[in-house]
Amino acid sequence: MSSLGEEYPKQQARCREVLEQYIEIGTAGNFGAMMIRAKLKEADEAAVSGDVARMLRAFEAMKDVQ
Repeated sequence: MSSLGEEYPKQQARCREVLEQYIEIGTAGNFGAMMIRAKLKEADEAAVSGDVARMLRAFEAMKDVQ
């Protein structure tokens, strides 16, 4: 079983890869890209804050990115 500290950056990297795919789509991917950027922004801010509860919420939100 992995820890949040191990899985969190992996989820961030995965979301960034998916974001690139949405950007490549062009204007059709704008809304999805905007939503992913918002989730990544929250994830980055949560990590910097060190608030574990906030990080867990951000982690769950990132897992929904497809």
